Amino acid sequence: MPLDGQPPVDWQGRPIDCAACPHHGRQAAGTCSPARACVHDRLARRVGRFFAANPDLADEHLSHPHFTVRVQAGRKATPFRLPRLLHDPEPEVRAVAVMRLPAVHAATRVTDPDRRVRMAVAMRLAPDALMPSLADEDASVRLVAVRRVDPGVLPAMTGDPDREVRRLVASRIRLDWLALMTRDPDPLVRRDVAGRLPEAQLHLLVEDADLRVRHAAAERAPAEVARRLLDDVDGVVREAAATRLAHLVYEEVSHGDR
Repeated sequence: MPLDGQPPVDWQGRPIDCAACPHHGRQAAGTCSPARACVHDRLARRVGRFFAANPDLADEHLSHPHFTVRVQAGRKATPFRLPRLLHDPEPEVRAVAVMRLPAVHAATRVTDPDRRVRMAVAMRLAPDALMPSLADEDASVRLVAVRRVDPGVLPAMTGDPDREVRRLVASRIRLDWLALMTRDPDPLVRRDVAGRLPEAQLHLLVEDADLRVRHAAAERAPAEVARRLLDDVDGVVREAAATRLAHLVYEEVSHGDR
């Protein structure tokens, strides 16, 4: 049974002829073998194994007609040979070049038509150069940028149209700006806010429309807020508030005994 469970055929579906391969001599050294590590195979993992064992051959395969070969070769090729891959017709190849080249090259692909390339750009640019990525039309690109940008920039992202972007903003934004998000339209975002909001501001969520938000607030509430939540319309919130109050009383007693 071949490794990976599939017979060795090339990217056009033809049987692989090792005798006709210019790298046939490398079989003796164990750096290539059919159905395991072969530059001609249609499976990316087999091509990847070939270049992992033969990185010296990567440079000469950067123009291979099969994009999978160009992708795998790009991961091992000499960096100064990679700039031309920034204009490759396949986005996976361009993304590999962006990830391996200095950030100055990544900046040239910030408006690439494929989001995978723009995501790679957002991973490579310096945090202070991410403003274009923060305004990208694709939420996946904005997520990468929000994860890396300086938190001081994040107040501008509190109104992002994508919930997952706003959730990430809520997890990274500076605490003195977090109250901006207590009125977010999505309860999952507000629940995340409740998990970080300074205790002195948790009263802003006492009357939240979603019980998950009020429950999260009750679990961290100071005593006065917890007492208000003892009258909540939902039993699980009242229970969380009672548990929180009991914990605060216990802490106060414990500290008093020291």
